[in-house]
Amino acid sequence: MARRCELTGVTVMTGNNVSHSNRKTRRRFLPNLQRVTLHSDAFGRGFKFRVTASALRSVDRVGGLDAFLAKAKEDDLSDSARKLKRDLRAKAAETEAPATA
Repeated sequence: MARRCELTGVTVMTGNNVSHSNRKTRRRFLPNLQRVTLHSDAFGRGFKFRVTASALRSVDRVGGLDAFLAKAKEDDLSDSARKLKRDLRAKAAETEAPATA
């Protein structure tokens, strides 16, 4: 399983450990991934994702999973999140179509 946030696309970064004597050795900065269940208002159920702590704060700030996915770029999302975004768009279109008719 890749160390990648399913909503923001944040992945492992690399850098250097720098000692007091200024020697540099390579190191990895791992994302703070959490396994969470986020609730979708449109579908009325929860979806499990592996996301970073900062992505959780972003989801709360934007107003929930549905609003976050509406604004998210397709390239950053995982396959399951991308499918959920397409389903949300289809559900919004189907609920809007009868209202205009």
